[in-house]
Amino acid sequence: MHEGAEEDVNIAVKAARSALNGEWKQVTPSERGRLLTRLADFLERDIETLAAIEALDNGKGVTMAKGDVTASAGCLRYYGGWADKIYGQTIDTDTNSLTYTRHEPVGVCGQIIPWNFPLLMFAWKIGPALATGNTIVMKTAEQTPLSGLYVAKLIKEAGFPPGVVNVISGFGRTAGAAIAAHMDIDKVAFTGSTLVGRQIMKSAADSNLKKVTLELGGKSPNIVLPDANLDEAIEWVNLGIFFNHGQCCCAGSRILVHEAVYEKFLQLFKKRAEQNKVGDPFNTETFQGPQVSQIQYDRIMSYIKDGKGAGAKVVTGGDRHGSEGYYIQPTIFADVTEDMTIVKEEIFGPVCTVQKVRSEEEAIRVANDTNYGKYHEISHSTCLP
Repeated sequence: MHEGAEEDVNIAVKAARSALNGEWKQVTPSERGRLLTRLADFLERDIETLAAIEALDNGKGVTMAKGDVTASAGCLRYYGGWADKIYGQTIDTDTNSLTYTRHEPVGVCGQIIPWNFPLLMFAWKIGPALATGNTIVMKTAEQTPLSGLYVAKLIKEAGFPPGVVNVISGFGRTAGAAIAAHMDIDKVAFTGSTLVGRQIMKSAADSNLKKVTLELGGKSPNIVLPDANLDEAIEWVNLGIFFNHGQCCCAGSRILVHEAVYEKFLQLFKKRAEQNKVGDPFNTETFQGPQVSQIQYDRIMSYIKDGKGAGAKVVTGGDRHGSEGYYIQPTIFADVTEDMTIVKEEIFGPVCTVQKVRSEEEAIRVANDTNYGKYHEISHSTCLP
């Protein structure tokens, strides 16, 4: 596979700019919508192939990978429906003026996606950009480039003009950096780590002040109160942290439980986590496959080691699963304190902490005491049946 670098980014940007000012500019909004829905149809047609690619490239269970393909097709179809429904306004200012607004494409959009949801992130990025008439230079994650290359073939088959979508397989420090700093890219959209997000924002500012959209890390809390349906809460908490091997920026990695139900919650959560099937991603019953890479596996295991060393109690897990591959046991830490690294930092793996709180007010305070800001869920009698 060719490793894209700065020269490849320059070629892609030139193609994207040419398409933006040429053939793509003449394509009507309704036709843009038809192209997107046609691409969605092709994703669904090739669901078995794409799911296998995702399972092979990322390690996620093939059953979940099929869900990603279906969701990706739904995303493209949704934005395809919006393509001819983006209206401006006429504004009544005075009798001598006609004042109106008109929405126009931003231009050439650089898009950099992560490895945890390769296909779904691809769809989320291209759907709205194409529906609104932009052209794209897409860099896939170096760990998971295959689904992006396959979809590039489907984009061509769907009938998109040349240069509208350009897919580059390369490393962040070269191809990604070139996109962020490119003088002829009008916007960059990045999903990934907070550290890299800062670098991209700086590069965008130091170059042409391009528009920037960042979706970065998270350390999301789930709050479980005494009147919650615990069986229901356990199912959602389990899914919230262990879905996709815990490799989600909105994973519910901090569980804040009221002291009145703390011990019972731990008992039920331990039992439920140990039921998660860890193993071969091509087994349709697998819930949790391997982590994406050796680097990610080592990073997660270092956090587990740190948690043990800091005095946190391992309720379940805390070690590798089996003797081969990048498999990690679903891990629950209890008796943690707010100053522990495993409580403060994003682990991005199947590891969570359970903290005891004395009131709803304390739970909300602890939930908000973080450098991240992603997603909160409260398990309460008014939220769960």
